[in-house]
Amino acid sequence: MIRTCPSCGKKNRVPPEHLADTGHCGSCKAELPPVNEPIEADAGLFDDITGKATVPVLVDFWAAWCGPCKMAAPEVQRTASDMAGKAVVLKVDTDKHPELAQRYGVRGIPNFLVMKGGRVVHQQPGYVAHTQLESWLKQA
Repeated sequence: MIRTCPSCGKKNRVPPEHLADTGHCGSCKAELPPVNEPIEADAGLFDDITGKATVPVLVDFWAAWCGPCKMAAPEVQRTASDMAGKAVVLKVDTDKHPELAQRYGVRGIPNFLVMKGGRVVHQQPGYVAHTQLESWLKQA
């Protein structure tokens, strides 16, 4: 995954297993904090991150037209921020990537999945508050 340095603006390649780590910019050596926002994932990025992440991964299956998904978006954002360094949060647009939704039996959205070591440890459809999302990640 490519991350932009907040200090110098240079692009840095960060392997999936280090998205929750604090790193350093390859150019200016400034600190690159852990990812603290949801990552929009296609099938390739999804498989790469869920298969290699060393921390639990929360996946939010959603769509732009979905009202409950819009209500859940701030909760997902807060979870990504609160759990930075302890978890990674992915967002999968089910309209753009229906194959991923189908792979995990997603029939209603929003639908949340918690994965650890490439395996599903929890799945639940419907709106969920950030406190519950964070609890699932801490238990994973």
